[in-house]
Amino acid sequence: MLSRLIFVFFLCLIPFYVVWAGPPFVTDDPVPVDLRHWEVYIASQQEYDPSGGGGTLPHIEINYGAISNLQVHLITSYMVNWPSGRKAVSGYGDTELGIKYRFLQESTSRPMAGIFPLVELPTGNSKKGLGSGHYQFFLPVWLQKSWNSWTSFGGGGYFNNPGEGNRNYWLIGWEIQKDLSPHLTLGGEIFGTTPTVDQGEKEVDFNLGGQYNFDEVHHLLFSAGRSFQGEVDFAFYLAFQWTLGPSEAPSHNFSLMK
Repeated sequence: MLSRLIFVFFLCLIPFYVVWAGPPFVTDDPVPVDLRHWEVYIASQQEYDPSGGGGTLPHIEINYGAISNLQVHLITSYMVNWPSGRKAVSGYGDTELGIKYRFLQESTSRPMAGIFPLVELPTGNSKKGLGSGHYQFFLPVWLQKSWNSWTSFGGGGYFNNPGEGNRNYWLIGWEIQKDLSPHLTLGGEIFGTTPTVDQGEKEVDFNLGGQYNFDEVHHLLFSAGRSFQGEVDFAFYLAFQWTLGPSEAPSHNFSLMK
């Protein structure tokens, strides 16, 4: 019953375009999904700036622990784009594929580390603003360190951003969070990019958010923020997540990290 209510809720959301992100934040972590486990999200993202807004209604994210220390990743999305003063358009958006690989385990003296290369396939209609019209690539390295009930992760990478007027750019971010209880984790992030378009400027944003765990399977993720330096007036992420795995080895990880 709870899952049905959450699904109906998301069908009522107004949405946004897919970003390279570690739900519910833009900053990601190096933690892959456990072996033979699944993460499934029904989610929506929105962003508002002086030129209008856009979003997913909804997007579906699936992560699977294919082998030890490695997950495969997929996002498919239904997009809505509403430029200021013009008619809104909607349709299928770009498709995101990726592989997260943890190459260094955390110890008392060193952080965990991993890579998460992503590719955006140009499956959306770029003429309607529902996709980029180009293959895009993001090549990041992520680090993480935990102590007691606190966890911090961050890093960044290089974004290949082809297209007329676009520029390749760097994205860097850092997040810190605290487990307040077995059910609730709260945190915040600061992230920024070098200019993404010709004549553009660097951008620095923040988000506050967290995760509420109803049980080991059902989770609610949320974040919201805006620009310190840049044009984003308001952005948010909201998702319902299922974490599934072999019955003989259920996942007990209640944190935001995958």
